[in-house]
Amino acid sequence: MSARRWSTSVCAAASTRETTGRTLPRSPTGPGRTSSLRVLVLNAGSSSLKLSLVDDDDRVLADREFEVAEGRLDETQLGTAIRDMEGIEAIGHRVVHGGPRYRASVRIDADVIRYLITITDLAPLHLPAALAGIAAARELLPRIPAVACLDTAFHSRMPAPASTYAIPDEWRERHGIRRYGFHGFSHAYAARRAAEMMQRPPRNLRVVTCHLGSGASLAAVHGGRSVDTTMGFTPLEGLVMATRSGTVDPGALLYLQRHAAVSESELNEALDRKGGLMALAGTADMREILKRIADGDERAELAFDVYIHRLRALIAGMAAAMNGFDVLVFTGGVGENASP
Repeated sequence: MSARRWSTSVCAAASTRETTGRTLPRSPTGPGRTSSLRVLVLNAGSSSLKLSLVDDDDRVLADREFEVAEGRLDETQLGTAIRDMEGIEAIGHRVVHGGPRYRASVRIDADVIRYLITITDLAPLHLPAALAGIAAARELLPRIPAVACLDTAFHSRMPAPASTYAIPDEWRERHGIRRYGFHGFSHAYAARRAAEMMQRPPRNLRVVTCHLGSGASLAAVHGGRSVDTTMGFTPLEGLVMATRSGTVDPGALLYLQRHAAVSESELNEALDRKGGLMALAGTADMREILKRIADGDERAELAFDVYIHRLRALIAGMAAAMNGFDVLVFTGGVGENASP
């Protein structure tokens, strides 16, 4: 098996460790192995870090989760957790953005790391944490092969009408400005599980997947492939999120720059870390918002209504991209825990 195919397989298997019957591939660096391959999966998100050690019998051998404050990873805590996990033979890092260069999983080396550092502005809540995880793992496990499993990969073949912005050619071609989409592993897994639960082949199914967590996005998955999604060039576009604004009229931002002297850094802070539910309700926690609504808090009620209004509108948009849908799937912390 080639290194590229192995990298792709590691990411696909690691991202769906809950699915029964899936096996992880053997490392190309160790032909002839007869024992189970153990893969360390690191998922550094905007609010949490999840580590799992899995084998090729789909057993979770160890599982840890830590809170991440403002995208900053506690490397000491991570190092302690990794040292407690024995027999690691491969590492899969969830990396939110691959930029214009990488549209599929890639074996991590110094060149890959240097490139990811240059694009941290595209996902400031996620990439620094992922890079910190990569650095810590390389220091602790320097001889273990590692793969960057890209959240953008699942959406990389979206049709041109869904991935293209109506902006000058130079911006798109020179700077790689397009709609990349995110939460790819979550959407792919949710759509695949929906097909399994409905006992229908994925190729015949139209699924709207709703990943609702601290970050939130929807995807239209037709025949197992992403044909549209709500996030775009960065994870800011689309739904109202915990601390992210979601889609805002660019004209409003230009107006603020001209008339309120709002700086680039202030815009970034407001849209990425102080927007969304935090801006509307003063808290990023949907559970707290629901409690306040029960107590008659009008500000919390408005935040919830704005969240739901945008969610409903964009679900309809995803359905329209497939001329209807067969199943609607909810996942992520909010999506899973809000079920009746």
